[in-house]
Amino acid sequence: MSLTPPYIAPAHFDDPAAALAQVRAIYDGSIAHLRGALHGFVTGDALAGRVRACYPFVRVHTDTVARADSRLSYGFVAGPGSYETTLTRPDLFSNYYLEQFRLLLKNHHVSLEIGTSAQPIPVHFSFSEHDHIEGSLSAERRLLMRDRFDLPDLHAMDDGIANGTFEAAPGTAQPLALFTAPRVDYSLHRLRHYTGTAPEHFQNFVLFTNYQFYIDEFVRLGHETMSSSARAQDYAAFVEPGNVITRCAGLPAQPGDELGAAPPRLPQMPAYHLVRADGSGITMVNIGVGPANAKTITDHIAVLRPHAWVMLGHCAGLRNTQQLGDYVLAHGYVREDHVLDEELPLWVPIPALAEVQVALESAVEEVTKLKGYELKRIMRTGTVASTDNRNWELLPSHNAASTPERRFSQSRAIALDMESATIAANGFRFRVPYGTLLCVSDKPLHGEIKLPGMANHFYRERVDQHLRIGIRAIELLREAGVDRLHSRKLRGFAEVAFQ
Repeated sequence: MSLTPPYIAPAHFDDPAAALAQVRAIYDGSIAHLRGALHGFVTGDALAGRVRACYPFVRVHTDTVARADSRLSYGFVAGPGSYETTLTRPDLFSNYYLEQFRLLLKNHHVSLEIGTSAQPIPVHFSFSEHDHIEGSLSAERRLLMRDRFDLPDLHAMDDGIANGTFEAAPGTAQPLALFTAPRVDYSLHRLRHYTGTAPEHFQNFVLFTNYQFYIDEFVRLGHETMSSSARAQDYAAFVEPGNVITRCAGLPAQPGDELGAAPPRLPQMPAYHLVRADGSGITMVNIGVGPANAKTITDHIAVLRPHAWVMLGHCAGLRNTQQLGDYVLAHGYVREDHVLDEELPLWVPIPALAEVQVALESAVEEVTKLKGYELKRIMRTGTVASTDNRNWELLPSHNAASTPERRFSQSRAIALDMESATIAANGFRFRVPYGTLLCVSDKPLHGEIKLPGMANHFYRERVDQHLRIGIRAIELLREAGVDRLHSRKLRGFAEVAFQ
């Protein structure tokens, strides 16, 4: 016997707001059903059968794509047929869903079908932000939970759609979005774990860094911004790990602010958020060192469908003409990081995106006050190599068929780090505009390695400027508009309609 909520039959909608309201009704009913049954289970109810509730879905059917504007990068289906996807968290994704629904209606002039899917919602994904249900259950009761509720099923949340390897079974609909609802929910829970902040606080523009010094400066700028009520029209709040919220001066606290508490220790990849009311603020994440971290965090942030992410970090300068503190604007990548080899083969090029490149270069000009030929004294555009071997310098350099130094020279690389190629490649894979601006902190090929005194001086001199450049680049991208930012270069042959 299956215990399910009242069934809501599929219905057609020509208004995006009405379609979203139906998604909310189905989702909220499903979550309420799961939470009610789970509460009873925790308090000792036997439950008469298996408890199940399913995600809502949206489906669109078209017989032609003649109405699709060829200039668009998303918002239209690839060809005649049926397309659908499951949906989750309409509270979090309301603006995103409204925009995708609006574009489908505009570009194809067909109704949206909203209904209850056959995809179960794993009970873990029904927990609210501050629920800690399983901690109060005995081991036997936790085991019985498997017999009464649906648990996360990895087969329903792989990245085949994003990787371009998914093939719909005959007679079934094609995908409408890169991520299924269970895949989205999985990443939302992972984001809480890795970053120490709730997904609700993440903004549409993301800065990544591999050094805590940048985070320290971002925190300082965040609190400085909140102390001035003149900035309230731009940034309304600053959020730190533990969901500690500082509201801009002159703005009242919101319900739930009091629940924030600084964690006893920072999470693995702490996130900080300069929040704007429309979600177009800036999130900054310290990903730490290495391509594994870079892949992990971008795998999960991608489900939030940000408008862009940019890497700001330190690198090894590979050219003798470079000086410590010089900037490197990546226009290509050598991928020796290996963490994405299965998902994105090495023969796939990772192109530079003109809109992001222009914003980064313009930001360097504005902040440093250097232009044209003078700008070349402190910034070089070229290939960045990323490696998964932090001690690549110690590999044998004589009597070897291939050495890192030779490969980097043949690829015309001008800088080396451990994260940038991964972040760019995952941006390409998930259709998230990306860019990289690094700062030279050592030159190992030329005998200039990091020494404590030298490093401390470098950090004092450059971190503040580098961060201000990154923030200014984000502001320029935001001012230019997201319609210009999302590029057709990131879209495949049979691309999904959702951004």
